[in-house]
Amino acid sequence: MTQATAQAHPNIALVKYWGKRDTALNLPATGSVSMTLDVFPTTTTVQVDASAAEDEFILNDVLRDGVPAERTRRFLDIVRAMAGTDARARVTSHNTVPSAAGLASSASGFAALAGAAAAAYGLDLDDRQLSRLARRGSGSAARSIFGGFALWHAGDDEESFAEPLAAPADLAMVVTIVDAGEKQVSSREAMRRTALTSPYYPAWVSSTEQSLAAAQEAFRDADVARIGRITETNALRMHAAIQGSDPSIRYLSPTSVAIFDRVEQLRAEGLTVFATADAGPNVVALCLAEEAPAVDAALAAFAETVIAHPGPGLRLVAEGEQ
Repeated sequence: MTQATAQAHPNIALVKYWGKRDTALNLPATGSVSMTLDVFPTTTTVQVDASAAEDEFILNDVLRDGVPAERTRRFLDIVRAMAGTDARARVTSHNTVPSAAGLASSASGFAALAGAAAAAYGLDLDDRQLSRLARRGSGSAARSIFGGFALWHAGDDEESFAEPLAAPADLAMVVTIVDAGEKQVSSREAMRRTALTSPYYPAWVSSTEQSLAAAQEAFRDADVARIGRITETNALRMHAAIQGSDPSIRYLSPTSVAIFDRVEQLRAEGLTVFATADAGPNVVALCLAEEAPAVDAALAAFAETVIAHPGPGLRLVAEGEQ
């Protein structure tokens, strides 16, 4: 029996991933840009056991079945094919970010699983290969292989990977946890429904391609205000496309909208802060690190808040290490 443990952190996209060109390979309709956080890590251990009859998936001390177990098994099948073995495994994962709440739990989860599974099955993969592998489990996991800021290329199977972006400034995020519960419509289902039924989806794709090019330019110029504007606009466009689905999906709650309004007020008061939200009600404020305490104090009136800074990329955890 061989085993390995890996840890990864969630990332929040500044230019969003929403929509796939290929569902089997998790190839995105457009590229994206994100910041990996230094909070909410996922730690995963993969134990390969040639004598086991089937895979097991234990998340937060509970043996899982159904969709979570099936997604894990399918991912391990990809790793097994790469390693040339059919040996089953036990996956034990501890996730500190609320699952399925729109806070990128699948990103940290599959990035950690990719690192642990690759090591446990004896694969020697570089960061680009790990990014491509993690993408097969959850698209956004491709970005959590890297710390700080990352750019995920759309590309084909070989070329769809993430790579680091140089930080444009000392930035932080204030995560406002409006609702930590599991959302009623999963990101996968909402993404599928948006692409199939929302009349705004084609415009979302074309405008995001433009936003991605503008964001890369703003990163090169270290133009924080432009990065922030792109971030906020791109998030609202994504939610507009989602709401245009049939039947409609509304992730943003009245509290979420109120937080966007408060962030706009904070900008008027002189702070460099912009709001974004993934597929859920929780709102994240991108700001200068030095202004994060002031932003946190303002947003704490709405819900629980957590200040996050650019965090580390995927790492293997030595036996006995916390």
